Amino acid sequence: MTLSRRTLLRASALALATPAAGMVAPLEPLVGIAKARAEENAWRHGLSLFDDLKYPAGFQRFDYVNPTPPKGGVVRQIAFGTFDNFNMVVGGIKGTIADGLEAIYDTLMAPALDEVSTEYGLLAESASYPPDRASVTYRLRAEAKWHDGKPVTPEDVIFSFDAFKKNSPQLSAYYRHVTKAEKTGERDVTFTFDGPGNRELPQIVGQFNILPKHWWEGTDAQGKKRDITATTLEVPLGGGAYRMKEFTAGRTIVYERVKDYWGRDLNVNVGRDNFDELRYEYFRDSTVAIEAFKADVVDFRVENSAKNWATSYDFPAVKDKRVLVEEFPIRSSGVMQGFVFNIRREKFQDPRLRLAMNHAFDFEEMNKQIFFGQYKRIASYFEGLELAATGLPEGKELEILETVRDKVPPDVFTKPYTNPVGGSPEATRANLREGLRLLKEAGYEVRNQKLTNVKTGEPFTVELLAPDPTTERFYLFYKPSLERMGITVSVRTVDEAQYINRLRSWDFDVITAVWAESLSPGNEQRGYWGSQAADQSGSRNLIGIKDAAVDALIDRLIFAKDRAELVAAAKALDRVLLWHHYLVPQWTYGKQRTARWDRYARPEKLPEYGASAFPTIWWWDAERAAKVASTKTGPKQ
Repeated sequence: MTLSRRTLLRASALALATPAAGMVAPLEPLVGIAKARAEENAWRHGLSLFDDLKYPAGFQRFDYVNPTPPKGGVVRQIAFGTFDNFNMVVGGIKGTIADGLEAIYDTLMAPALDEVSTEYGLLAESASYPPDRASVTYRLRAEAKWHDGKPVTPEDVIFSFDAFKKNSPQLSAYYRHVTKAEKTGERDVTFTFDGPGNRELPQIVGQFNILPKHWWEGTDAQGKKRDITATTLEVPLGGGAYRMKEFTAGRTIVYERVKDYWGRDLNVNVGRDNFDELRYEYFRDSTVAIEAFKADVVDFRVENSAKNWATSYDFPAVKDKRVLVEEFPIRSSGVMQGFVFNIRREKFQDPRLRLAMNHAFDFEEMNKQIFFGQYKRIASYFEGLELAATGLPEGKELEILETVRDKVPPDVFTKPYTNPVGGSPEATRANLREGLRLLKEAGYEVRNQKLTNVKTGEPFTVELLAPDPTTERFYLFYKPSLERMGITVSVRTVDEAQYINRLRSWDFDVITAVWAESLSPGNEQRGYWGSQAADQSGSRNLIGIKDAAVDALIDRLIFAKDRAELVAAAKALDRVLLWHHYLVPQWTYGKQRTARWDRYARPEKLPEYGASAFPTIWWWDAERAAKVASTKTGPKQ
């Protein structure tokens, strides 16, 4: 076992305090020293944020899987837009990454879908960290290998980590406090952090995909040296449960199950990866995609449109149960979705103007007219979780907020956050009046029916940027309300590639964006709202937030010592973000809406935090498929 530098230093100090030769050291202190060393270097089969593992060492499988599912069949899924890149290292800044690419790779750890923030060894057989969590060491499984038969090595892990941290804005922020990765044993990799106490770091460094160093540093079929910083459509070497079988650039990609996959019998893999093929069919438009589903071109669909959910699933195959329509509760994550302001632009820097645009948004009327009353209004950056701020701050949350009192809006301490409520002509008029009052305070007035900056005389204009017609539909509903306040509004829909490029260069006024929030948020919050990420192209800080109080609250969240402190810090962060009015909150549903051709089976009880968990732990059901095929031919096997 490799001892950490911290352990060696401690051993030296103990040696200096040992009794001189010829003297007998008391037995009890020596036992205590040995116990402390053992605890410091204990190898763990799983990691959890607060050390509460459900599954013991040597467990056979996760409780929620079928241990002996049949292997075979095909799943045809929908992907939107296009793809032109198989290099996920630069997927956030160059090109458009292909859907499903993560299936060809493994990570050091694998999540349990029935626990909160808990993972167990996949590529790594175990992990070890000192009590202060200032580092973590992962020990690779000796049997782990790439699809070309070469072993997975510590050098692969180090290469992958360095590549992602250097080239991916999101992972650069996520792993900001990891100072280095180094080989510390034949199969050991140690990640060193810039300080102690970050409880999440030992765990999250086990989450990135491990890439084959020897392949990326080699040459392609034409003898050209590969470049980890460039996009590519060369089929990459992997080591996971699937390999890439074939593709048509921008249209279709197919992955096939690796039948001699090295990790197929691991406890974390039992009952999963059951399909012989995973196919992704690309569509530019959601309307075309749903028609393709009805025509049995694809097998499974997640429906994100309330209108489609209410009106598009009454075709014959649904009525005769060849297509099953089902909702699955989402318990694993919360969400913030909103009309997002790019506050890098001068015109959006006054929070009163941003709040005025919230007053112009009549969610209740929109929900009734175009969403069939299905949604609820979002009122938290952690909507749907216990982390959402409610009422006035108290207890530990108030204590945390007091540390930044002079840096946050005063309303944080005196008013519960609420969105304006519409839904009636009277409420709409009242909201518009309040919006105009706020705009006047912000230095605007209506001149010749145009909202005008009093100092510059320039009219206030806003472009609502959309990547697809679905988004355009609710923009067009919002537009007249903004125009009633004198705002000149344009709605522009562009293709996915142009949309992504505009976001990367911060070239937008207002977009719709979504942030998924885990049950135990942590270092990813830096990438969402942290100052360092605001200027990083491709980061998730789309708003452009640079705020000292927000940074401090993120730190408090990351370095929480227990669950109670984490919850309090999340609520404090939530409350401050809300009162800055960085966006106009939109809506949420709380369930995953799905439709599928009835060819598949699943475990009787799905994992609590996996929603449908399709296709991960589902399998091909030959009997069901035969029934569907008796009236309509299904995909060939």
